[in-house]
Amino acid sequence: MSFTLLEWRRTVQAMWSEACTLSPRQPERALDDFRRAKDALLRSHPDTPLAPDARAGFSGLPYWPYDRCLRFTVPVEPLPPEPAVASSLSGDTFSLRRIGLARLPVGELEVYWIDVYGGGIFVPFRDGTSGTETYGSGRYLLDTVKGADLGGDADGLVLDFNYAYHPSCAYDPKWSCPLAPRANWLTEPIEAGERLSGGRQADP
Repeated sequence: MSFTLLEWRRTVQAMWSEACTLSPRQPERALDDFRRAKDALLRSHPDTPLAPDARAGFSGLPYWPYDRCLRFTVPVEPLPPEPAVASSLSGDTFSLRRIGLARLPVGELEVYWIDVYGGGIFVPFRDGTSGTETYGSGRYLLDTVKGADLGGDADGLVLDFNYAYHPSCAYDPKWSCPLAPRANWLTEPIEAGERLSGGRQADP
């Protein structure tokens, strides 16, 4: 790991921590601050996941407006731990353990523990926008080992689709990212969070 990558991770963790603190009281301001910080990081940081030819003209990611109806604080229903595997488009596999289920008005999402060194809660998903307005292989809600965490309590999590974001492989195929297992494929379109420029067709 280079020190610039360490700086990237510290900055991302600080962004999520600030959003976690502010969003219960001022949700729209917290989201605006988070998006501005992310765009600045993608634009200028040496470890940006943007492909080299996309960096020069980058002016910010496209996002849906804030939707207060798509922020949930939900209990996680415990499930018997069960091995699961997330695959990348390049064929790499990532070991997971299913540990619970979040029942949301928009559908059910399994909650995973990343079963590698460091661990962490991981909630990826696909939805009705995947492949048209968002990356075809889905987006992430939480990836706590990377700092992507909006809090919760001992029994539940904050799942806010306004913070749904694309994995690095959506920007450049050189990245290998764990993608949503089929259990987390929602049918309803979730028009919140990051989207693709112009609603262009995304990779499958």
